Amino acid sequence: MDISPRKKKILAAVVDEYIRTAEPVGSKTIAAIADLGCSSATIRNELSELTALGYLEQPHTSAGRIPSPHGYRFYVNELMERQKLSIEETETINQRLNQKMEQLDRLMSDAGRLAGQLTGYPALTLSAPRAATAKRFDLLYIDANTFIIVLLLGNNTVKNKLVHLPFSVEQGQIQKLAALFNAGFTNIPEEEITPVLISATERAARDTMGLTSIIAAYTIEALSQSREGAAFVTGESSLLRQPEFRDPDKAHRVISYLSDSQHLMGLPGKATDDSVRVIIGPENVAEELRDSSVVMASYDAGAGQRGLIGVVGPLRMDYSAVAAKLQYIADGLSRLLGAGEAPAGFGKMILKGDISDDEHGTD
Repeated sequence: MDISPRKKKILAAVVDEYIRTAEPVGSKTIAAIADLGCSSATIRNELSELTALGYLEQPHTSAGRIPSPHGYRFYVNELMERQKLSIEETETINQRLNQKMEQLDRLMSDAGRLAGQLTGYPALTLSAPRAATAKRFDLLYIDANTFIIVLLLGNNTVKNKLVHLPFSVEQGQIQKLAALFNAGFTNIPEEEITPVLISATERAARDTMGLTSIIAAYTIEALSQSREGAAFVTGESSLLRQPEFRDPDKAHRVISYLSDSQHLMGLPGKATDDSVRVIIGPENVAEELRDSSVVMASYDAGAGQRGLIGVVGPLRMDYSAVAAKLQYIADGLSRLLGAGEAPAGFGKMILKGDISDDEHGTD
């Protein structure tokens, strides 16, 4: 059943005060902290009714009230004010998240270095695509029919778009939209920019001209284009130790190819299972790899994503040995990044690259 606005205020006051003090809340306390315009006696009656309705509980006869689970649910659904984080809190969270991403990058790099040490070949690690987010919105008012969307992404790249309007808009409206987008559209992935969020922003901005949809559409486009994985390559120089690559031009073509992350992200072999894929010589699409073989193992990167770890070497590589080593590393990455735990000692091996010289692969 619906409860009156005064009862809602009293219930909110009880919950807020109980959260703060962990002590039962009485009518005198509510009268002091809530602007209700009624007497303590009236508040006591309202407390009794809220208790009868199941929103509050009374631990002892002479004690004040505490929220019941039903009262907490009503508070969360209808009364709770959404708090905004302070600048210091947001900076701390972003710092910690960035540290986690840096740790992941180091893990990927170290895993590739481990694969290179074990096999004696250049190794590559491809991480799963990361969801891009917007870090800040700037809407620059040019004139009544023109403004610029400037979008700073979480990876510190900047996207911008000049918008020409067939109607006039005031500078204040553009500024209001900038504030709303910074409040509601930052630090969320593309899939959370929903029609519900866009409609709510339109209402908050009193936007009847479709400006919110224009900005949101560009944001979705920019985030979609920026969704990319990371590629790490280690040990390129080890290729020069192979007899097949003593020709400097031949080695240079392969090493140049490996230095381009866009090439690497386009490599085939992004398996959806735990299999190892071997691509031998002419089977490679890239001309630069036609005299090389690529062996890749897929790992579970968590959140339904998969990555790859592999090596590039001569056609005569020991495929069985290389595949076994890559599979073990991929399984360990899956346990670290997906579900479960890594094999004993695996984390130490990857994080420290703790391998003795006699463990290096040879051909």
